[in-house]
Amino acid sequence: MKVLKFGGTSVGSAENINKVITILDQQSKNTNIAVVVSAVGGITDKLLEAANLACNKNEAYKQKYDVIWSIHNKVIEGLFENSANDNEIKKQRDSLSDIISEKLNDLKSLLNGIYLINELSPKTKDKLLSFGEALSSTIIYHTLKSRSLDAALKNSQEVIVTDSNFNNAIVNFEVTNSNIQNFFSTNSNSIVLFPGFVSKSTHGEITTLGRGGSDYTAAIIAAAMDANELQIWTDVSGMYTTNPKLVKQASPIIELSYQEAVELSHFGAKVLYPPTVMPVLKKQIPIVIKNTMEPEAIGTTITKNTVNTDNSPVKGISNIENIALLTLQGNGMVGVPGFSKRLFETLAQEKINIILITQSSSEHSICFGISANDAQRAKEVIDTVFEYEIALQKIDPIVVETDLSIIAVIGDKMKSHQGISGKMFSTLGKNNVNIRAIAQGASERNISAIIHKNDVKKALNSLHEQFFEIKTKQINLFITGVGNVGERLIEQIKQQKAYVKENFKINLRITGLSNSRKMVVNDEGIDLKNWKEQLEAGETASLEGFFQHAKSLNLRNSVFVDITANEAVSKIYGEYLKQSISVVACNKIACSGNIEYYNELKTLSRKYNASFLFETNVGAGLPVIDTLSHLITSGDKINTIQAVLSGSLNFIFNNFNAETTFYDVVKQAQEEGYTEPDPRIDLSGIDVARKVLILARESGHAIELADLESDNFLTDAAMNASSVDDFFETLKTDEAYYQGLFKSAEDKNCQLKFVAEFNDGKAKVGLKEIPEGHPFFNLKGKDNIVMFYTQRYPEQPMIIKGAGAGADVTASGLFADIIRIANN
Repeated sequence: MKVLKFGGTSVGSAENINKVITILDQQSKNTNIAVVVSAVGGITDKLLEAANLACNKNEAYKQKYDVIWSIHNKVIEGLFENSANDNEIKKQRDSLSDIISEKLNDLKSLLNGIYLINELSPKTKDKLLSFGEALSSTIIYHTLKSRSLDAALKNSQEVIVTDSNFNNAIVNFEVTNSNIQNFFSTNSNSIVLFPGFVSKSTHGEITTLGRGGSDYTAAIIAAAMDANELQIWTDVSGMYTTNPKLVKQASPIIELSYQEAVELSHFGAKVLYPPTVMPVLKKQIPIVIKNTMEPEAIGTTITKNTVNTDNSPVKGISNIENIALLTLQGNGMVGVPGFSKRLFETLAQEKINIILITQSSSEHSICFGISANDAQRAKEVIDTVFEYEIALQKIDPIVVETDLSIIAVIGDKMKSHQGISGKMFSTLGKNNVNIRAIAQGASERNISAIIHKNDVKKALNSLHEQFFEIKTKQINLFITGVGNVGERLIEQIKQQKAYVKENFKINLRITGLSNSRKMVVNDEGIDLKNWKEQLEAGETASLEGFFQHAKSLNLRNSVFVDITANEAVSKIYGEYLKQSISVVACNKIACSGNIEYYNELKTLSRKYNASFLFETNVGAGLPVIDTLSHLITSGDKINTIQAVLSGSLNFIFNNFNAETTFYDVVKQAQEEGYTEPDPRIDLSGIDVARKVLILARESGHAIELADLESDNFLTDAAMNASSVDDFFETLKTDEAYYQGLFKSAEDKNCQLKFVAEFNDGKAKVGLKEIPEGHPFFNLKGKDNIVMFYTQRYPEQPMIIKGAGAGADVTASGLFADIIRIANN
């Protein structure tokens, strides 16, 4: 014999009930089955809503009743929609409608009575709620009969006997088991239908079995009959590794032990309720959780012994919402027995359930988690009980923290695996999930932590990634500045996404995009096939708005990428770092501006475990800063830095000669994207100055931009021009001056290079005549070169050389920084 239970969603519509009937027809051919059904989906809530309205003298309860009537009649119409040409089936449909109408009239009379007496007692509430299962089981039974299936309907109230604890009755198993066994000993039907959730007291009063009561009904019947299997049919394909609504990568768990299932169900896995397991656990009857909508899916099987490989000790990650954390603390508790007894007795007397407990070894404090709905009442009664000690300042008034949730990592064999708790807490820490309390039993089947409710989604995704996915790390990118370099970066990510995921187990996902006008954010990731259209259709851009989106989404492994030259953008880096959102900056302003801000960003990066990388600040895609960092970390000391750090200036002076004009070369550099739209930013040397300043700071020297010596080669007219167009006119006017610079170098067989130097704590930049044989002499095109003279490289420097300008190489440098963060 098998026992099958179908939840509210499974019987929530005519379409779903037809699926249920197909399942029953198939299974009843092989064995007799007992079938327990819940109320039609949503009806229990609607019954309560109607009753509460009636109790409050609100005549809107009549509209709620009408909705309940309409739902059931719609189900009947759907189940018998082909009865028009079959008189016998039509007759059965009409008979069923009459029976349901009679039951609904009884419900209406009960609601009218609640309205008249203005009271809803626990006893009346149970009578009211019993209508849901009575209606659904009656509809399904008559539908089975109309389709010639061998079915019977048995009222659960005739076999399940309880005490008079209304709303959550305690089962008398001795009488109940006897009743069930006696019934089946004389029953010959292939299918026996039972309404779930309902029962009767020893005094003949209607009672209910409380939350998850239909599951419990099925388990009681299965245990009484020593069934071969208990099947729980719902709208998901088993118990999942975590909440699939919050974690897209969650997957069904094929096998669980009873204890694991109890832990997961206790901690929020709503597919199964903890009391359900108990009757069948004693008899070791397997529980199979199946999906009514996908009956062919394997589902989850719960048994005594399961296969648990060494590689997967964690079976699931669950959570409970709406938690309050209460703390009783004070020096007067230390070494004084009885505090815990008084505390927990007080809560028990108030019927307040404790979900989690943790106590410091010093006995200075006791923390416990309860439902937030009970928090205020708990505080009041505890403060009253300990009023004397509080008055003497032996203990503090109870401290209540709300807006919390519990997350739990669960698995039978976690105890035999080292480092499970370490992985759990380090993963949460890396994602800036603050843990308020921890509880772990000696069995190590469950490791629980209380966190803020806003961090639940990030915590579950992070932990699921750690314990269940093939070490694929998801990186969520928020990119601002999608001009030339930004477009290339997006294209590189689109092109390399599959390769990076396959070879490095990194899933790159662009979650937010912004330019100066528009921004778009999608926590599922932006489709890179049409990102420009999505951005153009996005909301009005703002720095604060973009940040608030990133903050409120609170996604794991988030990275803010700044591909602008905007000072305002650089000023918001700290806010991102405080949210543990890493920052990748192409923008040089933050690292070359005020040194206090530079140091602050470095401190925030360490404090909030968020990377702050800016490799492209110097040398575009060249690994200049990374190499410097490795030198310093390994204990080397920088003596001198000599560098050509402007690809645009190098391009200009490599192409400027007696046959060209300085104007033409600068104009070409601007048009080909080697300079900023305003070339003075490049030609003034400020960009190079910022770069060498950053290298000096990364070498450990605290210098400001004002400390740097700059030898400007532009004329005063060029520097003081009121516009870019005026600037270009000065180049034409002063062509003889620029030709003079070239002629001076040519006469000495030298090349003009704009050089940055750092030596003995001082930095300077300027145009130099580089003699033949010098490493800078043959530097071509837009290449950069950096020479590090260090204690380990005192005579022959470490040289880094390559393209130092261009959208593609700059984008590749940003890409490399993102991958560095992913590998951290």
